[in-house]
Amino acid sequence: MLHRLFALAAACVLLWGAGAARAEPPRYRAVVQVSEGDTKKWNALFGNIRNVQAELGRERIAVTVVAIGPGIDMLKADSLVANRVEEAMAEGVRFVACENTMKALHVPKDDMLERIGYVPAGYAEIIRLQQEGWSYLRP
Repeated sequence: MLHRLFALAAACVLLWGAGAARAEPPRYRAVVQVSEGDTKKWNALFGNIRNVQAELGRERIAVTVVAIGPGIDMLKADSLVANRVEEAMAEGVRFVACENTMKALHVPKDDMLERIGYVPAGYAEIIRLQQEGWSYLRP
């Protein structure tokens, strides 16, 4: 009986260790500000993100896109780039909309893509992430 308990405990430690190794945070982190509702700008953004992920390794980089001002229009469910936003999210990219902008432009959350995130103030989110060591990018 003691032998079985020891074996079970050892297996749990091994499984926990394997899970901990996979939970390693990304080595690189980038926050991207997009303040424009221009599809050309957003399409360039998707290409840039794909290139960075290919170069550094998708699992080694965390990317957060902060949409501010007219940029939040591209995070709407009916935007011209909604499919590309969804594809990028499936590849691990985080998209957040500035709630201050949404309030100012009277854009309800019901109009937005389902899986995006929200932050009270987009610029404050960028500042916070930069203070945490994230690299700041603009397409």
